[in-house]
Amino acid sequence: MFLPVTLELFSGFMETLKTFALTLVFALPLGLVIAFGSMSRFTPLKWLTRGFVWIIRGTPLMLQLIIIFYGPGLMFGLHSMPRFTATIVAFSINYACYFSEIYRGGIESIPRGQYEAGQVLGMTKSQIFFKVVLLQVIKRIMAPMSNEVITLVKDTSLARIIGIYEIIWAGESFIKKGLIWPLFYTGAFYLIFSGLLTILFGYLEKKLDYFRG
Repeated sequence: MFLPVTLELFSGFMETLKTFALTLVFALPLGLVIAFGSMSRFTPLKWLTRGFVWIIRGTPLMLQLIIIFYGPGLMFGLHSMPRFTATIVAFSINYACYFSEIYRGGIESIPRGQYEAGQVLGMTKSQIFFKVVLLQVIKRIMAPMSNEVITLVKDTSLARIIGIYEIIWAGESFIKKGLIWPLFYTGAFYLIFSGLLTILFGYLEKKLDYFRG
């Protein structure tokens, strides 16, 4: 019985992994765009962006999933987007807003003098950002980013609220067969995956350790 359960849970975990990976692909760059918007010198854009981030961070991801999946049909009479697409959209927007605040904090933590020194050397703003600032920002945001990424691993289970098959759903399906242990077994998948991510981020932090500032 152990092997069939493992195979079924692995199938669910692959859906979990797909949600996790696609969310990062879209949320990481989108978060940087939102961060630049929240730091814009154009006041309306700045406060519009920060207001949006405040709403997304202040409401549950589960609620956002439900609204994005059911909202277009109920409010505008449109066809609901596919369940998996709605999941990726909701997760990407949610995590992009969290990432944007981490990016913003990292960028604003760099001393202004480093920008001025780059300008004195004749560097353009883009050269200063990519050659001087960026690696320092990555070093400073690594710890909070690792926390958010590991949280995302566990948050993928919320996708089942709109009918996405994932590992918790796979484990829970065995309850109908009188088995509870597969549900606990799902925890091993989360623990192993989170442990691997922790090791990866630890390695990356050490690689960036030459930035002490």
